[in-house]
Amino acid sequence: MVISKPSVQMLTVSENAHGQRLDNFLFTAFKSVPKSLIYKNIRTGNIRVNKKRCKPEQKLQSGDMLRIPPFRQAEKIQLKPDIRWVNLLKQRIIYEDEHLLAINKPAGLAAHSGSGIAYGVIEVLQQTFPEQKFLQLAHRLDRDTSGCLLIAKNRTILLELQNLFRSNKIKKIYWALTKGRWKTEACRVSLPLYKNINQSGERMVKVVETGKEAITDFKVIQNFGVVSLMEVSLKTGRTHQIRVHAAESQHPLAGDEKYGDKDFNKLMHHIGLKRLFLHAARLEFSLVSLGKTFLIQAPLEIDLQRVLQNLEK
Repeated sequence: MVISKPSVQMLTVSENAHGQRLDNFLFTAFKSVPKSLIYKNIRTGNIRVNKKRCKPEQKLQSGDMLRIPPFRQAEKIQLKPDIRWVNLLKQRIIYEDEHLLAINKPAGLAAHSGSGIAYGVIEVLQQTFPEQKFLQLAHRLDRDTSGCLLIAKNRTILLELQNLFRSNKIKKIYWALTKGRWKTEACRVSLPLYKNINQSGERMVKVVETGKEAITDFKVIQNFGVVSLMEVSLKTGRTHQIRVHAAESQHPLAGDEKYGDKDFNKLMHHIGLKRLFLHAARLEFSLVSLGKTFLIQAPLEIDLQRVLQNLEK
């Protein structure tokens, strides 16, 4: 840890931060400073906007001048991503323009850093393309899930995409390999989900009547004996939604170590599956600000293609 020398800072709000809440802006700019300390400095007037006292919820404007007090902060030394991830993500760009970037995220790499995770996709991209002053995740994918991941290049597009995801106005299609044959070629699973974090910090999701609404559509693509390849469409975006709904329907996902079937997973491992068989295959959405409709597709991973080839044999 490196301790920075305290001094008053004057920060100018950029166009990318236009419209952002003051507290959220400060949380991002000073990640190692406790939120309670930031709120205290706002409340006491040590943090000011354009030389005036302010409130946490105040919306910032491009060009605003912020006074930041000389609170001492411990700055984390940012770990340099493994060059293998850097090279891999460069090869996995499936769409890019001046507003957004789409990556075919590999399984095994988290979307972002966190507890016990030094870096994820967004940190790798930010260090790989330092000329891009704004790169932020528009949504998340689980570490073990591969496929379409959207990154915004400016705050306007970020907010628009986040709003589309929240209001379920983005069509999300996944491919999943599940245990058994489904009774019908297509079905809808509507079961409320509740997210719980146990003492070890692990996220677990359960079906609970008082949970949040969750709707998933399953459609058979191909049957392989007692295994089914499914097209999955999310109508809501809850944590582990596909995995929990599939397991509750008695058709757990292949390779799912948390909600799946151990014996089934052993069988699939013998066939060549080394990970969770869940892939974000397609995203469809429209950005009103650009007057444009997008269809982002990520090809199925080679390792998953080989599993399907082994099943056909």
